[in-house]
Amino acid sequence: MTIEKKISKKTIETETGVSRRGFVKGAAVVTGAAIGSGAFTGFPTIWAQNIKDVTLRQFGTGVSNINAVADKVKEDLGFTLQMTALDSDAVAQRAVTQPNSFDIADIEYWICKKVFPAGTMQPMDTTKLKNYQYISKLFIDGKLTPDSEIAQGTAPHTVGFVEGADSVEFASAPTQWMTLIPTIYNADTLGIRPDLIDREITSWADLLDPAFKGKASILNIPSIGIMDAAMVCEAMGEVTYGDKGNMTQEEIDKTIAVMIDAKKAGQFRAFWKSFDESVNLMASGEVVIQSMWSPAVAAVRSKGIACKYQPLKEGYRAWGGGIGLAKHLSGLELEAAYEYIDWYLSGWVGAYLNRQGYYSAAPETAKKFMSEDEWGFWMEGKAAEGDILSPEGKVMEKAGAVRDGGSYEERMGSVACWNSVMDENKHMVRKWNEFIAA
Repeated sequence: MTIEKKISKKTIETETGVSRRGFVKGAAVVTGAAIGSGAFTGFPTIWAQNIKDVTLRQFGTGVSNINAVADKVKEDLGFTLQMTALDSDAVAQRAVTQPNSFDIADIEYWICKKVFPAGTMQPMDTTKLKNYQYISKLFIDGKLTPDSEIAQGTAPHTVGFVEGADSVEFASAPTQWMTLIPTIYNADTLGIRPDLIDREITSWADLLDPAFKGKASILNIPSIGIMDAAMVCEAMGEVTYGDKGNMTQEEIDKTIAVMIDAKKAGQFRAFWKSFDESVNLMASGEVVIQSMWSPAVAAVRSKGIACKYQPLKEGYRAWGGGIGLAKHLSGLELEAAYEYIDWYLSGWVGAYLNRQGYYSAAPETAKKFMSEDEWGFWMEGKAAEGDILSPEGKVMEKAGAVRDGGSYEERMGSVACWNSVMDENKHMVRKWNEFIAA
């Protein structure tokens, strides 16, 4: 994929064509930041008359269930989006056991592997999405460039498609029917306090360095934490994996044994589950090295505290998420959901996510909503010419700063493993809980 490709606003307007957005609040013309403008025709009048009465219930993790997005949906599309944020395990459970409690599931791809076969969600027809063509190839065939190697774990494209409109079995190649429309992703590594560490950090193995005894942390979400633990154990030479994303029982047992030994030796100060917990641990100085997410590092730095998202020689652990539709969704609500998903890919949300340190699944459209300096900093690895601001207008980085890990291609091109669900998932969760309780 070439993110340098220039797309004019006129080109996107021409290619996206007619949009139901034109019927917001009657037959109004879309204005503001939404891509495409003008008076639209061709959709049922009932859509225009009733759209303001539509409410779609979305749930997912706090990473992408953002109030600003719901507000912008109301402004641009006219209907109401109700968002509920849960942790990853609760998201997976609700998607399977409470299918009538949501309309839109904003979930990660490793969760999709657990959820979609349950039949509580419906495949999405990509021909209904004008912005489908702008989705990163990472989500289509798994390759950032034609020469890229596909990383271990649950790479999004492996669970991104099914064979048909009623299928729950994942397809081995792209089809017309997607399980999730991708929205957000990132390459994760360790966060560190460079002002409190007196040497260079270069490896995942540094998380268990006795020099950081009592000041290290790892996230306590089993399916994700085990991946960080595997990166550590492999870097230490303690465990050799056939596939870190699909470990055998023996590999799981060896991994957990290493982590339990480290815990009993007093290596860990805490285990965190939420974004805020990770920020507070690092900002307070209680922890100097830990599993971390890029925007959490930025949140610490915004407090005037030194914090770095450390590139490591073994590479990154990556994750990706997308939007899926509940099985029961139909009629006007289904039409509104498709409009919302197409709007999500049209650029405004993508730019918002990029400014938080995540990546948009449609980078080319996001570029239209970012300044040249913002794009250079977040996507090209260039030094910021001016202060880099958060979506809320707070200074995240000072002029001259360079993004940790460099450009989009450097970071996403160095992914060693994707978050995953293993065949031995139940065994893994049981062993992880033994580690936390040890």
